[in-house]
Amino acid sequence: MSEPKLTPLGQVAFFQSGGTPDRKRDDYYKGCIPWVTGADLDADGGISPRHTISEEAVKGSSTGTAEAGDLLLVTRTSVGKVAIARDPICFSQDITAVRARPGDLDTRYLFHYIRSLERYFTDRSRGATIKGVTREVVRDFNVPIFDLAEQQRIAQMLDHVDALRVKRRESIKFLDDFAQSIFVEMFGDPVANSKGLPQVDLTEMGTLDRGVSKHRPRNDPSLLGGRYPLIQTGDVARSRGYIHSYESTYSDAGLAQSRLWPQGTLCITIAANIAKTGILQFDACFPDSVVGFTSDPPVVEYVQTWLSFLQGNLERMAPESAQKNINLATLRSLRILDPGRESIEEFASRVHSVVTVRAAAAAHLAELDALFESVQNRAFKGTLWD
Repeated sequence: MSEPKLTPLGQVAFFQSGGTPDRKRDDYYKGCIPWVTGADLDADGGISPRHTISEEAVKGSSTGTAEAGDLLLVTRTSVGKVAIARDPICFSQDITAVRARPGDLDTRYLFHYIRSLERYFTDRSRGATIKGVTREVVRDFNVPIFDLAEQQRIAQMLDHVDALRVKRRESIKFLDDFAQSIFVEMFGDPVANSKGLPQVDLTEMGTLDRGVSKHRPRNDPSLLGGRYPLIQTGDVARSRGYIHSYESTYSDAGLAQSRLWPQGTLCITIAANIAKTGILQFDACFPDSVVGFTSDPPVVEYVQTWLSFLQGNLERMAPESAQKNINLATLRSLRILDPGRESIEEFASRVHSVVTVRAAAAAHLAELDALFESVQNRAFKGTLWD
């Protein structure tokens, strides 16, 4: 396999800018031609148009028109996202359409190469309020060029591995929602109480207390950097239900002004991220922006899933201020369905089966991600087949 030749994109592709039809013309937005902005491109390279425009809008405005097979590169707002148009499509000024020169550049090869350089365009974006990159940045972007057949071979290999990653992410998303499906099957709609189950105060299921962070300022260096995990609201929100990692720790001084919660505690955020939950997989401290719920493990699993149905309502209840928040009294006043201990244990057992499957799926996804990165790195250096 020969060494690739680094070539400015402007030498192997044509560019077209986009635009937005006049928003005051209602007739412009009553057609059937898809029109997309940067927000309509997703991280996996998909396109989900939220708007359509008319032929009059195309004729009477500066909106760009891409042909099937053109690459759409977001060069304004969410800079760096890419997708390939499957059909003719119009686009806003957020996007630059890139059309490969026949015989010189394969579009899917270019798609994968841009995605492999996640920060390239964002690092070069400029602007006080709306950030973007100039046409010159796109034009001068260097692409490793092999002969066309080799580009297509690389793109096919990356397409195959990436398709496996997409399917695995879809299966994990399905499993993430499965606990709610089990809950509804067993207990009905928890908000409407469609099965007419008895209800009790949440405090009858276990103990609710706020986290502790007495010292001010909270970021005093003497409190941090020790051996005690410190869970913040962001750690809970990112946990996907089970807290396996943390970014901060408390020192002995930090622990002295806080509290160490046991593994198995359900963390519930009451500030910034409202009513997000995660079950501790290790002993940890957390501040008073997080509430801890402790009970038997089956009850903790049951309460966590029940709260997931209420999360949106609790967030809407939070007063509008510099930072949204709810208080401990709000949680203590909640009434929860009480289907009985035997049913709660059965529910928790079924959820644990799903969690086991999800963990295996997540491990497989991590392997696929590592494989994809390895194939990318070797492919664009010309060592894939060595």
